[in-house]
Amino acid sequence: MVSTSEVFCLLLVAILWGGTNPFLKKGTEGIEEVQKKNKLLQFLAELKFLFLNFKYLVPFLLNQSGSLVFYFTLASTDLSLAVPVVNSLTFLFTLLMGKVLGEEFGGKGAIMGMLLIMCGVTVCVLSSVSETHGIGARNISET
Repeated sequence: MVSTSEVFCLLLVAILWGGTNPFLKKGTEGIEEVQKKNKLLQFLAELKFLFLNFKYLVPFLLNQSGSLVFYFTLASTDLSLAVPVVNSLTFLFTLLMGKVLGEEFGGKGAIMGMLLIMCGVTVCVLSSVSETHGIGARNISET
């Protein structure tokens, strides 16, 4: 059965990943102005631009902390539940945070997509809970 702490961790991962995506996009503004003579120098200059830019670095570190939480949560959570839930909710939080920051929302299609995501996540969670609950009930009655 999915515990409350596992659900909280999966939700936290989705918030950290999805909530930081629009900030990462904003943090990279201006990188196209970095120009160097060869590919290696260009790569190093772009790395320097990103990692000395706190508007990029802070969301990046938050995003990576979400990856750490996800990694540790996978140890106790069913993979077939964790991956679809986190990935779909990440998309939802990216859309919502983008809207908060003034990005284009996408109109009715985006709203329909969010509703379908929420329905899919609900089905995944309910399926996982009912499968786990059913297995436990069978094992108890067999003994």
